[in-house]
Amino acid sequence: MSVDRVEEVKEGREAEAAGGGVEAQAVTAALTYYPVAPGVRLNVRSGPATSYPIVKVLPEGTKVPIFCQTPGTSVSGPYGTTNIWDNIADGQFVSDAYVRTGSDGYIAPRCA
Repeated sequence: MSVDRVEEVKEGREAEAAGGGVEAQAVTAALTYYPVAPGVRLNVRSGPATSYPIVKVLPEGTKVPIFCQTPGTSVSGPYGTTNIWDNIADGQFVSDAYVRTGSDGYIAPRCA
């Protein structure tokens, strides 16, 4: 499969309805989005610690992909206290204490 341009990935039945077919479903299945805690506007930082600059703020109701995870400063949030930070995009990290992954441990590979 080659990619000539970036397209918005639609989830599940939405992909089928949009004519995404099996290929779009395979891409969707490989990338899971996890919800940020309800009522939270989440700071996204340039590295895995509260000392890194904030690069943006995610609005309430956001779901994020987790490409890899890495240890960093310990943070307390709605989902406990943890030192795990989730890489949600290139140079963008959020504390796992604010993301509902269903686990207290790592759910993605460690960041290189």
